[in-house]
Amino acid sequence: MLVFVDESGDPGLEVERGASKLFHIGMVIFTDRDEALMCDKRIDQLREDLGLCAEFEFHFNKLRKDLRVKFLDAVVPYNWFYLVITVNKKKLYSQGFKFAKSFYKYAVKLVFLNASQYLQSATVVFDGRDSRRFQRQLATYLRQQINIGESRKIAKVKVQKSHRNNLLQLADMVVGSMARAYRKEKEDRKVYRRIIAHRELRSQLWPK
Repeated sequence: MLVFVDESGDPGLEVERGASKLFHIGMVIFTDRDEALMCDKRIDQLREDLGLCAEFEFHFNKLRKDLRVKFLDAVVPYNWFYLVITVNKKKLYSQGFKFAKSFYKYAVKLVFLNASQYLQSATVVFDGRDSRRFQRQLATYLRQQINIGESRKIAKVKVQKSHRNNLLQLADMVVGSMARAYRKEKEDRKVYRRIIAHRELRSQLWPK
């Protein structure tokens, strides 16, 4: 089992000073590695079909609407599923949440707890944006919180660069699609979630 994790928004809690009101974190789950490989190759082929360079990164917030739709249409036939938690930061009052990294770790824990019933010996891949020290701390924290008793929900935790990993880019596109669904002022807010809706295991706004 392969799991790819990404987020949209920022982990800062100072909304009045420009931090995002919502923080979205989600995962894309492949239960079959061969299916993941086929989806990976399809994304490579999509670049070629669109006349894009081999190093082009599909990043939701940097793409035009038509490219977002083409990407999602290309990958949705493959057998993967997603789960997303949206955190309403205005309703968080604990002092611990004022620290961005503590908040991020807790948000990661939330999404994995929600996905726990679907996970088994998963290799989890995060985008490698943070320091190596924090990445190690996150991996240890996640195993401690999710692998309880004899369960082995998480087998490995890896960190890779999204521009080199098509399936991290898929996670970015999925979480970006869910984040856009909360933007009531955007005319395309329902377009992308509609395409991937049948791949959804769960989405949650927390706290309500």
